[in-house]
Amino acid sequence: MDNQFQESINYLTARIKVKPAIAIVLGSGLGEFAQLLSDTIVIPTTDIPHYPHSTVQGHAGKIIFGTLENAGRRSAQLIVFQGRVHLYESNDVQKVVYPIRVAAALGAGQLIVTNAAGGINRLFDSGTLMFIRDYINMTGENPLIGSTVSGTNGYPRTEAALTPDLLKMAKLVALKHGIATKEGVYCWTKGPTYESASEIRMMAALGADAVGMSTVPEIICAHNSGLKVLGISCITNMATGISPTKLSHGEVTETANRVKNDFTRLVSEIIFEM
Repeated sequence: MDNQFQESINYLTARIKVKPAIAIVLGSGLGEFAQLLSDTIVIPTTDIPHYPHSTVQGHAGKIIFGTLENAGRRSAQLIVFQGRVHLYESNDVQKVVYPIRVAAALGAGQLIVTNAAGGINRLFDSGTLMFIRDYINMTGENPLIGSTVSGTNGYPRTEAALTPDLLKMAKLVALKHGIATKEGVYCWTKGPTYESASEIRMMAALGADAVGMSTVPEIICAHNSGLKVLGISCITNMATGISPTKLSHGEVTETANRVKNDFTRLVSEIIFEM
């Protein structure tokens, strides 16, 4: 653990009294989930030494510690990252996975990572909630290259990065509570531009169901750090060549706002089962 990272951890541990068990990363337009938490400690990321800062609308830049409470149920201790840093903002994948390293260092053993994504699968609609079954990395980047973050015996872990048992449980939770979901493959691109229609056709041919500019490095880092991982995409727009309208970040946030009730209920019920 390098000195700067240790300073970040020291700053946080001086301000919390409990060890978080579950980490949640909230993607574009999905930050309102954090308002459901009780007994919260809210720390702006700008206050944390050496912590990378997000510059994208819809990413608040806060770490929130707390629990969920509902109908006599109380969740495990949570660490919620309200906003993330994308690779296109810094061109440094280690800044992208900094929150995941923080969560692991503080003791979290499970991760729910969420994002807003473009739909490639033509059976999806804007507003679909998709559990991530697997991913395609089209960036050529990997957070384990040149990093001290490593798995057993110094080598990356080789089993499935997205935990099958968590996915199975999450699908049962969605079914139990009548929340419509899909399952699919998420394709990671660097951005910051949206993909071309030809690129979308290529991704579809490779088996991608959704595309976005985040999440995969976080999954890789979390898995290699020993965390169990569940991924959820909110399909906030259909991708170029599929959507009849011009793509915009405004559409992303508008759709996320439209489905926020189903999203927050789904994530909450999953957390109660973890």
